[in-house]
Amino acid sequence: MKTDPTTGDSSADTATATPTTTTTTATATATAGTGTGTGTGTGTVTTAATTAPTAPTAPVDTGTTGARTGEAAALIGDARTRIDTLDDRIIGLVQERMAVSAVIQEARITSGGRRVSLSREMEILGRYREALGRPGTALAMTLLELSRGRV
Repeated sequence: MKTDPTTGDSSADTATATPTTTTTTATATATAGTGTGTGTGTGTVTTAATTAPTAPTAPVDTGTTGARTGEAAALIGDARTRIDTLDDRIIGLVQERMAVSAVIQEARITSGGRRVSLSREMEILGRYREALGRPGTALAMTLLELSRGRV
């Protein structure tokens, strides 16, 4: 809905007039009585260009993105594809971390040590907390849980 700034009227169907100033040069020939004359002049003409009312845009079917425009839906779709790729890499890295942790645990146990090093786990928790804040601690705890006891 638009409000006309000159009248204060608001209507969804109101056309908008935009004043345009144009400077033109014209040549005219005139005949008056028995004489004729030719002249050239420059003048300013102000006209109002009218634009058609804009119809409300219909909602775009954007599927599961929650976007309201096709452009936003495409952007979200591309970003989600990138996130899926990142998630696949993260899962692969977590699985690799679990395998390396199993090797460390096996070496500790076969040498007569403990399966888990609590001081090392505290280092890891601190590093994740420092980098990611409180949620980083929870993430580190999950990683440590996934990596323990696989021997």
